[in-house]
Amino acid sequence: MPFPIPAFEKQDAVFPRAFGILHDAIAAHAFPGASVAVTFKGRLVALKAVGRFTYDPRSPEITVDTRFDLASLSKAIATTSMAMVLYQGGFLDLDMPVVAAVPEFGTGDARRREVTVRMLLAHSSGLPAYEKLFLQARTPDQLLSRAFLVPLAADPGTVAVYSDIGFIVLGVVLARLADERLDEFCYRHLPVLGMPDTLFNPPARCRASIPPTADDRTFRKRIIQGEVQDENASVLGGVAGHAGLFGPARDLAHFAHTMLLGGQPLILPETLSLFTRRESTPDGTSRALGWDTASQPSQSGKYFSPRSFGHLGYTGTSLWIDPERQFSLTLLTNRTWPDSKNQAIKQVRPKFHDAIVEALQHEK
Repeated sequence: MPFPIPAFEKQDAVFPRAFGILHDAIAAHAFPGASVAVTFKGRLVALKAVGRFTYDPRSPEITVDTRFDLASLSKAIATTSMAMVLYQGGFLDLDMPVVAAVPEFGTGDARRREVTVRMLLAHSSGLPAYEKLFLQARTPDQLLSRAFLVPLAADPGTVAVYSDIGFIVLGVVLARLADERLDEFCYRHLPVLGMPDTLFNPPARCRASIPPTADDRTFRKRIIQGEVQDENASVLGGVAGHAGLFGPARDLAHFAHTMLLGGQPLILPETLSLFTRRESTPDGTSRALGWDTASQPSQSGKYFSPRSFGHLGYTGTSLWIDPERQFSLTLLTNRTWPDSKNQAIKQVRPKFHDAIVEALQHEK
């Protein structure tokens, strides 16, 4: 497995303005800490950690080895990668109806039988963005049963609405087609993608080395550290199609490097091209299959090319990949600490991305 060549010894001289933006953001309490990885033309040109686990000056410092709760990056890295492998192996038909694998999904509304796997990947299934299913379920089976019955908010295929519910259902579809749990599939394949330290459900001995994401005073009534922040994923046992992965920025840089090389050895270039190309319908969508694409305005900033693809995570994580520039940018934070109310990262992230690209424009 080829890794990007380490070339970040001069990163502080190359990216002083970008790193300054992160330090200013920490001082302004946009997030307590961050880890960054940048690849450019086959080289790892930045691997940087700033800040601490919390705003308490006595809390541990973030390091380049710190794992973060990747939140919805799980959709792209885990679930979509599994979909790509099953698709190219002939086990997954993108236009198969969801009810072919999950008959329970077809109950009631006849429109549900029109929902396809492609629609789940492209967030055009008609399912709503989010439901607090965890308030109605105590076990994984109970939560999934409720997820299968969430009413459609629109006709399938008519509008793109980013949906956690859709990816919860998608995770079940893929597991049934593969006859293998999502986490088991990832443990076999993520190391191939350069991600040996990325996992679901970090063991108890590792949790103190992971930044906390929430002081959950309403549902779990404890500080959430080293366990998935998303409540629905928590009830699902920490493994779900929409959330659950933990990992360090270096692993994400290795994954991005693999994608920039065409996805091999695990994913065929033509498969990667199909999944990362923006869908033509519904009108106005920015979504590819399991990925988002750069649009204007975008959290990716103003420089990523039209061929770029990426994803965001609720906890303050993001990964953007630009095949045209042979460039990737990973930014991991725990902006949800302590209570998810702070949205300042929405201003910080594109500003930081732009500063990184502007610095690279002077690099050969």
